[in-house]
Amino acid sequence: MSDSNTDLKRLDWAKGDGLLPTIVQHWQSGEVLMLGYMNADALTHTQASGHVTFFSRSKQRLWTKGESSGHVLALKSIRIDCDADTLLVQAEPHGPTCHEGTSSCFGDSADVRPPLGFLAELDALVAQRHAKRPEGSYTTSLFEGGIRRMAQKVGEEGVETALAAVAQDDTELLGESADLIFHLAVVLRARGLSLADVAALLAERHSHRSGSA
Repeated sequence: MSDSNTDLKRLDWAKGDGLLPTIVQHWQSGEVLMLGYMNADALTHTQASGHVTFFSRSKQRLWTKGESSGHVLALKSIRIDCDADTLLVQAEPHGPTCHEGTSSCFGDSADVRPPLGFLAELDALVAQRHAKRPEGSYTTSLFEGGIRRMAQKVGEEGVETALAAVAQDDTELLGESADLIFHLAVVLRARGLSLADVAALLAERHSHRSGSA
């Protein structure tokens, strides 16, 4: 958990009568999960416990998300906005965030997550399959088949994607591309890597090239 950008001395508690609006975002997909309010005690408790805690305006007390349901928000990072009067919390949700059973208080994940956010969910699902190896799962069968078989599948899907780009319609190209990305996520995970690592490398390369432009 990283909170190096959170300095209590910088925060403007007076503007909101001791409360700061707190946006909670899924740390991988970027999906906005909920909005709450923190006072200084809630922020301190969040940092100490690792579970996102708010000040409930209706209950007039500290309230840890999931204290009744068990659907806690595990803290990953906290950032302060430019005016030091709003917090952005990145967290890993354990279960649905909303009391209505949706992943976000703003609706189903497909409605509110960023367009590429599902790639993070796919990455997490592949990691889960790698760790738990559920029986009957196609992903499990890939892991059990070994790295050579996984690499072979990536090669096959890569060729099929290239052929679809040349000789087939957009639907076929999208389908083959989806297969390629899925199998790439699997082989990366088998090597202890992830799609997030690929994205980080792409961002690093972009930064270097932009700096030399």
